[in-house]
Amino acid sequence: MVKKICIIFLTILAITIILHPMNIVKASGIFGGADNFISDGQAAGGDSQISYSSMKRVSTQIYTILLAIGTGIAVIIGAILGIQFITGSVEQKVKVKESLMPFVVGCIVVFGAFGIWRLVILLLK
Repeated sequence: MVKKICIIFLTILAITIILHPMNIVKASGIFGGADNFISDGQAAGGDSQISYSSMKRVSTQIYTILLAIGTGIAVIIGAILGIQFITGSVEQKVKVKESLMPFVVGCIVVFGAFGIWRLVILLLK
């Protein structure tokens, strides 16, 4: 069975490679596009730079919105699991206990990511 699956996979891979159109990229087109990008930027504003205060404001807004969404989702899912655990039968309580570990790990990942984000922003001041 495994041998048949490998043969089918390799056949599909070979057909894909053979039928895939060859795209040749010429470096002159890439450099020309980059030169146009730079010249358009210089024509629009010279040597303007992104200000630190505007980047900080946008970053803080994104952080606050995503943290509120993450906290709201965690609270709602935690409440649903709690209600299911309180009102459920023995089988339902087992299912809730099984889904509790991924919930806790997810909360640790989400809030850990927000903590790392905040730490990086504070350290890069």
